[in-house]
Amino acid sequence: MKSIDIEKIDQLPGSKLSEKSTFNFECYPGISCFNLCCRNLNLFLYPYDVIRLKRNLGISSDEFLDTYVDIVLRDGNHFPDVLLRMAEDREMVCPFLSDAGCRVYPDRPDACRSFPVEQGMMFDSEKKNARLVHFFRPPDFCMGQHETKTWTVRTWEKDQGAENYHEMTAQWAKLKGLFQNNPWENEGPEGKKAKMAFMATYNMDRFRNFIFNSTFLNRYKLKSSIIKKIKKSDTELLKLGFQWVKFFLWAIPADNIRLRK
Repeated sequence: MKSIDIEKIDQLPGSKLSEKSTFNFECYPGISCFNLCCRNLNLFLYPYDVIRLKRNLGISSDEFLDTYVDIVLRDGNHFPDVLLRMAEDREMVCPFLSDAGCRVYPDRPDACRSFPVEQGMMFDSEKKNARLVHFFRPPDFCMGQHETKTWTVRTWEKDQGAENYHEMTAQWAKLKGLFQNNPWENEGPEGKKAKMAFMATYNMDRFRNFIFNSTFLNRYKLKSSIIKKIKKSDTELLKLGFQWVKFFLWAIPADNIRLRK
């Protein structure tokens, strides 16, 4: 999900969608462009995407990140982007694409699930708030945009089972927006704090181990109900991770985390 400056929104490509806007789209096996959108991508993976994909594949967070991810720190950014690693061939095919289609379709990433709608978080610096915006942005080769089936943002979201994805991605976008300013001080983006923040948002196996097998619970007080949830649920653990990073780096109060006295 992109961060969008309210002053630049009219300069972005695609058609901006309101709650009442409609668009035409349908994709199905047999359409001439089927699976062409699964090639030559800069596909951003958000934290909830990683949870769903590594669970689908039955592997650990470490194995998923080592095998399927490129971690890129761009100039001027203070937190890395996580991108799906494409095949190293001319077509740069998605590693989960087979002749029959997507091998991880029930747990496909948010960007794939939302296609051809893209969403961003629009920040208003004057009002100091943020809200979701949506764009209809199919590539030129996409024949699905010429089909007759009609959608709104909400009916498409529901049809694609994207509600939980969008909720978690919106939470992540708000946290990611805080990294517009450098929180690392002299440590830099390769320091201990940065590694801990990445762990708490992208590596749930290590974050869970950190909570239960370090001095974490001696320093932070968590509600017993939260402790019970995060032992089993990566999603609940990720929500806690978002809160903890805000608390840890910016001292933003968290509902479920307190420093022990």
